[in-house]
Amino acid sequence: MSHAAVQEKQSPPAGGNRKSLSQRALPKWAPAGFAAAGIVVGAGIGAAAGLDSKVQWGLLSVLAFLVISYTVTSAVENQRQAKDRLATSVVWVCFIVAVVPLFSLLWTTISRGVKVLDGYFLSHSMAGVPGFEAGGGVYHAIIGTLEQVGIATAISAPLGLLTAVYLVEYGKGALAKAVTFFVDVMTGIPSIVAGLFILSIVLMLGLQPSGLLGALALTILMIPVVVRSTEEMLKLVPNELREAALALGVPKWRVILKVVLPTAIGGISTGVMLAIARIAGETAPIILLVFGSQLINGNPFQGAQSSLPFYIYEQYRVGSEASYDRAWAAALVLIAFVMILNLVARGIARWKAPKTGR
Repeated sequence: MSHAAVQEKQSPPAGGNRKSLSQRALPKWAPAGFAAAGIVVGAGIGAAAGLDSKVQWGLLSVLAFLVISYTVTSAVENQRQAKDRLATSVVWVCFIVAVVPLFSLLWTTISRGVKVLDGYFLSHSMAGVPGFEAGGGVYHAIIGTLEQVGIATAISAPLGLLTAVYLVEYGKGALAKAVTFFVDVMTGIPSIVAGLFILSIVLMLGLQPSGLLGALALTILMIPVVVRSTEEMLKLVPNELREAALALGVPKWRVILKVVLPTAIGGISTGVMLAIARIAGETAPIILLVFGSQLINGNPFQGAQSSLPFYIYEQYRVGSEASYDRAWAAALVLIAFVMILNLVARGIARWKAPKTGR
């Protein structure tokens, strides 16, 4: 073998160094290291500048994290990887910014609500207890919330479901467009408007405050949410399923009942639970139509009632330390109520979902 051939065999190709450099990659712990460095730099700049706000320190840390991440990745890897890592970092920052207030809210509510949250608080009302003194409970408000939300759900869920079925399966022409338009408008109606609408009917008919009137106002708020969520879930059902059933000679109503609705039951249940979660925290219609009560009233068709949102508002308005503790405990009960509803919805969706063979 000639000397030139040996030299050609032993010498690496001209682009070998460039290829090896382009394959350099940062370790997996690099993002965590960038985040730690960003926090240190942001805190240092904030302390040097004399900034007292933790929010300002956090913003400086985020900016430092993004700059460090892009600069180091660009130097070690390449510009393309640096841009990709920058976009990923921005996504993570936005996620953390959205999640931090949620966890802060939960932590504050739990830490302040557990002070008086016990069996006595859940099983007694405020009857005979002055608002500025310790004692009393939330039992009457729980009963009012369950009854008012239950009545609203019993009215709204069937109406919303049938309306969505009409819009998706049958609706055509001017009527369907008009229904869709009014559903979109009603979705953004403030709760106070719904309360005033029912109140105008109450004044004309001379009715007395009751839990039923509050439930009717909540129904107005709940129906458009159920319609919109159910409509979107029904649209996700593949048309092939409908066509296959219709090709077998199955009537359309039976196709909807046995094929379409079972397929979309998971999303429909979730939509109904989201609608319940929205109305469970409404206060304005309850103030106008139910008036609140310190006593236990298990009859939603007669007499004033309380509810968890109204109870929170009422206790916070008192202004004493004991009333603040009761308000936070009631807020924790309301959050637990909504979480339980969501867990039940997931269980129903998983149970009713059609089983597919592997």
